[in-house]
Amino acid sequence: MKKVLILLLTSLLILTGCTNRKIDNPDGKLVVIATTTMVTDLVKTIGGDRVIVEGMMVAGVDPHLYKAKPSDVQAVQDADVVAFSGVHLEAKLDDVLTGLEKTGRNIIKLEDGLDPSDIIEDETQGGHDPHIWFDINLWKKSAQHVANELGKIDPENNDYYQENAKQYISELHDLEVYIQNRINEIPEEQRVLVTAHDAFAYFGRYFGVHVEAIQGISTQSEAGIADINHVSDLIVNRKIKAIYTESSVPKKTIEALQAAVKDRGFEVEIGGEIYSDSLKENTSYIETYKLNVDTIVDSLK
Repeated sequence: MKKVLILLLTSLLILTGCTNRKIDNPDGKLVVIATTTMVTDLVKTIGGDRVIVEGMMVAGVDPHLYKAKPSDVQAVQDADVVAFSGVHLEAKLDDVLTGLEKTGRNIIKLEDGLDPSDIIEDETQGGHDPHIWFDINLWKKSAQHVANELGKIDPENNDYYQENAKQYISELHDLEVYIQNRINEIPEEQRVLVTAHDAFAYFGRYFGVHVEAIQGISTQSEAGIADINHVSDLIVNRKIKAIYTESSVPKKTIEALQAAVKDRGFEVEIGGEIYSDSLKENTSYIETYKLNVDTIVDSLK
């Protein structure tokens, strides 16, 4: 049944690729449908006022579990370009997105702008870590890739897209400096980030922070008692001050971890909510990243 639905959707996209747009676009701008909040923000930043960007997912939505709705199909039909992250982040949309690639539709896939060596391999689950936006260098590459691809699709505005990418990459450099200065406030032995699911490995690799999570890289995986016990032991042994909930993941796993630590005679606080698979509502990538780091540093230093 699943294969039949995918074939029907792909056929629909081919047949309706030249239909009139339902979106209000009197200036004939390039229309882009983007999957996650991170991708939406990136394409809006690079595309500026030369594109109209529609986000498929809203703030707080888990992209690992998101399934296409009829309105998404309509949005894809109406768009000139479909932009998505790749690296199996949009797991439930993989078949649809792969189908789009085969139809020859204009797509921007952030994964295509990276080298295979950039991607963290997850040895325990046999896959690749899709949370590439937490490595600022990879996000710089993604920004340049978006500019290059928009320029190919809309060559008249190529210089505009390239200039926007140059400016944004400079802002990302400033973000990197801000984050490193803040992390330097944490004693080295306390630079341990404990979260519900393993979304921050790129952050840990880039900024030298040890990352521990109860679940794997996808929220589709289930946390078991052994996982909670393992992380509890680490918290007690290293006397970690705080652990964190995530905006797109239920809090019950972190609360169970806190209880398990307490059973071992140690108190760990929930240091706040951080944003892993979604940006904060009405907040940019740079602003959300700063919010995350401020929350982490203020409770660990």
